[in-house]
Amino acid sequence: MIAAFGNGWQWREPAWFVLLVLLPLLVAWRVRSRAGVRFAAAALVRDSRLPALPTTWRVRAAFVPTALHLVALSVAIAALARPVLQEPLPPERLGHDVLLCIDRSSSMAADDLAPGRTRLQVGVETAASFVAARRDDRVGFVEFARYADLRCPPTLDHAAVAELLGAVAMVSRDGPEDATGIGAAVAAAAAVLERSPSKGKVVVLLTDGEENVATAASPGEIAPLHAAQLCAGLGIRVHTIVLGRGNRKPDGRVVPLDTTAVQQLARSTHGRFFTANDAAALAAVWAEIDSLEAVLFAEPRVRVHEGFAPLLAAALLLAFVAHALARSTLEVTA
Repeated sequence: MIAAFGNGWQWREPAWFVLLVLLPLLVAWRVRSRAGVRFAAAALVRDSRLPALPTTWRVRAAFVPTALHLVALSVAIAALARPVLQEPLPPERLGHDVLLCIDRSSSMAADDLAPGRTRLQVGVETAASFVAARRDDRVGFVEFARYADLRCPPTLDHAAVAELLGAVAMVSRDGPEDATGIGAAVAAAAAVLERSPSKGKVVVLLTDGEENVATAASPGEIAPLHAAQLCAGLGIRVHTIVLGRGNRKPDGRVVPLDTTAVQQLARSTHGRFFTANDAAALAAVWAEIDSLEAVLFAEPRVRVHEGFAPLLAAALLLAFVAHALARSTLEVTA
């Protein structure tokens, strides 16, 4: 049982106040005892024809030790009732763990998002702005083409993340690494986030291509669907962003991408699928992801200030003073 008594203070064990009913009984017993003593003293004076005892300030103050003892007991009972002050603390912000998956295949060299700037440049610049806005999140990233590499594990050092993002380079066109392994990249990110204790785990995939590593000819590779199943099992949301208008062929034709796999990847993990045909649209996508991944807060917390010790110390001090006065000349026993 807890009883409040104003200004945020509460009694944790108010049942102890029942003992206060004993104090009037103690007063009555003390008064009766002292009255008996005085009556006997007065009779002794009459019988022996001695002069009456003078009424001095010491006699009149003889009640002080008893009063102090009563106050000490009252304060001790209040200490047993455990007064506490509960001070609400500011809500604790719990960040997410976010891993970006950045496509660096040669198709990211296209400049259809912004004239004179590659898809990769626009992508990493807007990603860096997103990272800077997520001040409570631990953020890292995986870069990928045919293979996925963890370049930056989740960290609160967002300046370091931005610097490393700026160093992401495209692979050589038609080189041994020039492919798009989306499933492997997302699975690598999931393996990192699996070890995280965070309640919010998010992967953001930034790509302009289709999966072409995990194909029917290479069944041992991790397909986007398999990566989606892994993330779903680990409670990881995946948001997917497809950049550009499609693949530009040597003859100038633009062939739209088949986004079925990345849409399923997002949907299976309760994430969102986005497309961005220019830099402004991409910035808007990052802003929407930022709003989707709202800040998490810990359970409400309070700081408890106990009043037991000060009250107990005051009760002991009063009892000591009362005892000292009772043994001094202030105490008149007859």
